[in-house]
Amino acid sequence: MQKLTVQGGVPLNGEVTVQTAKNAALPIIAACILTDEPIIIKKCPHLKDIDAMLNIMRHLGCSAEFEGDNLHVCCHDVSLNVINADLTGKLRSSIFILGSILSRCRRAYISHPGGCEIGLRPIDLHISGLKGLSVKIEDESGVICCDGTDMKSAVVNLDFASVGATENLMMAGALLDGETVIVNAAREPEIVDLAGFINAMGGKVSGAGGSIIRVTGVKKLHGCTYTPIPDRICAGTYLAAVAATGGCVSVKNIVPEHLFGITERLKKTGAKLYLKGGSVRICAVGRPKAIHKLETNVYPAFPTDMQPQFCAMLARANGSSVIVENLFENRFGYTTELVKMGANITVKDRIAVVAGVPKLHGAAVKACDLRGGAALVIAALSAEGKTEIYGTEHIDRGYENIERSFAALGGNIIRTEVE
Repeated sequence: MQKLTVQGGVPLNGEVTVQTAKNAALPIIAACILTDEPIIIKKCPHLKDIDAMLNIMRHLGCSAEFEGDNLHVCCHDVSLNVINADLTGKLRSSIFILGSILSRCRRAYISHPGGCEIGLRPIDLHISGLKGLSVKIEDESGVICCDGTDMKSAVVNLDFASVGATENLMMAGALLDGETVIVNAAREPEIVDLAGFINAMGGKVSGAGGSIIRVTGVKKLHGCTYTPIPDRICAGTYLAAVAATGGCVSVKNIVPEHLFGITERLKKTGAKLYLKGGSVRICAVGRPKAIHKLETNVYPAFPTDMQPQFCAMLARANGSSVIVENLFENRFGYTTELVKMGANITVKDRIAVVAGVPKLHGAAVKACDLRGGAALVIAALSAEGKTEIYGTEHIDRGYENIERSFAALGGNIIRTEVE
């Protein structure tokens, strides 16, 4: 077990380069099953969630190995092994491997997925979407058994613009005869990136980034080399940390339009942002201003995955902020740890009222989910005194060496083993 020890109160300065997006790399890795030829995914981050997905791929008979930051995957041979709970319990994103296995093999068997405990996150949209492609699905003692021998393309109208369900349907339709149309598709940049990857393999996906995606099936897909997009949530985490601590930092390797939902809210805190090409520079002085109301929603609105980091920043704001969480019912669990650091936060159902305080203080806290853990790091960097953050395994699911990135910006943060 490890912990992060942070001596806070130091402004951040310098520059940081954003890693490749975890939420783009995971479905791209799953989509490698669609071809029996080798794939190279460049600049793939070394994360616990990536490791969990690669273990699933190997369990299915694929080879997957890193050479530096390049991930080499080959799914020449795919076995229809049951993906058991030991594998799926560590990764919520394991569910969207269904689409690629069904497309390639027409059958799939997977235990219910796990992941962060931030809400119910039901998989009914995935199931109903695949049923719309004539997949027969049964739940046998916690194993989702999918029979796609009679799969055919169709128009599937999603009740909610689910990212995972959209990705599943894109992969499921890639090798089907005819055209699969996804109505009310998710519009996130990661969806566009998956479409780009499938097309790089010789697929025919159009409309990604809009509400209607069309997937024209092809007989065969081939190997390719592909670089996924930068991680907009990782970039937003750095930006929120600077707004909380003060200082000037250049965040490099970004796609500016992917960050508009984040940067526009940061401007309300009084931070100055300067976008230029593939980077953004943020400068902040003193306490951030409160944000009257901050609501999460699907892209291009403010992302739920940035809600905890903004809450940590607003804990020191001048004034009170109201945060409304529209996507997950249990996402405010991390706030009890912020309260230990002196934050004044009142939570009821999906609403948090954050009354900013002049100072936070160090404490021993525990991360219980990925983004909540990032929020604790931001709070610790802005607090007075020493903070010890346990539960680093949650943070490592989505941030590659988070302590190294912040230490390079002048943050006093180290990782140590806990005896």
